[in-house]
Amino acid sequence: MSDHQISIQKLFNKEGSIFMGAKREPKDCQIGIFGIPYDGTTSFRPGSRFGPAAIREVSNSIESYCPQLGIDLEDLDYADFGSLDIPFGAPEPVIALVKEATEKLISLGLKPLLLGGEHSISSGSVEVMANKFNDLVLVQLDAHADMRQSWLGSKNNHACAMRRCLEILPSQKLFQVGIRSGTKEEFQNLIEQKRLVTHLHGESAKHLKEVLSPFIGKPIYLSIDLDWFDPSIMPGTGTPEPGGYFWPDFNEIINVLKEHKIVATDIVELAPQLDPSGISSILAAKVLRSVLILLSLSN
Repeated sequence: MSDHQISIQKLFNKEGSIFMGAKREPKDCQIGIFGIPYDGTTSFRPGSRFGPAAIREVSNSIESYCPQLGIDLEDLDYADFGSLDIPFGAPEPVIALVKEATEKLISLGLKPLLLGGEHSISSGSVEVMANKFNDLVLVQLDAHADMRQSWLGSKNNHACAMRRCLEILPSQKLFQVGIRSGTKEEFQNLIEQKRLVTHLHGESAKHLKEVLSPFIGKPIYLSIDLDWFDPSIMPGTGTPEPGGYFWPDFNEIINVLKEHKIVATDIVELAPQLDPSGISSILAAKVLRSVLILLSLSN
């Protein structure tokens, strides 16, 4: 192992489970998974710090083969580095660590796949990817706009995640899919700036396909807040919102995104202890399976 790889490994705690089929070393891999067990700015129900471990623990309960995409994870090479050892307290040092870890992964030629934790962590990885790709497009699946300037005294609260990302996105191309909660000002901004992408339950993701059609071949960062799903199938999240989406709706999003160049992804806001059934964690693991395949398809 090179000195560079050793320095990367020192960032992560490898205790606990590993996502199914993953390697611990990056050799021959395309994708690097790492967790960020942080929920320090949670504004309602905490617990998303347990999300990365829960996804890994249940991953062996699902099939490695994805019938929608026709690809088996057993045919892919990806590494699971474990989770960052993060300081307790304010989000800024955590975001800095996320940035450092993302930089080190892309220096190895890996596509980063982050497991939250809460949504505040996204700005660290988005900044790195935007520095690498100045034409980066950001696609957000979320129940909430996350466009507040600050919340509960913090500019890096999870309710401000997309506002912070937009500030460091040179292209200013942010598309927010299926948002159903936010302030009046947030919705006015989404509509005026044409960032709000509608998605009708049980139908194809035709609006997303339309807005992304000019960006075929352009790098896309995909940020998935699991509260995008309806709380009837995703109760294990800190800020559930009625009126959400279901697995067939997610499949329609995947059908659009598989035609695009996905360069990095984060999956955030799973709070597994809020769902004793464990179904939320299984759903999150299946989302991760789909995203791994999406990243593998993108050249």
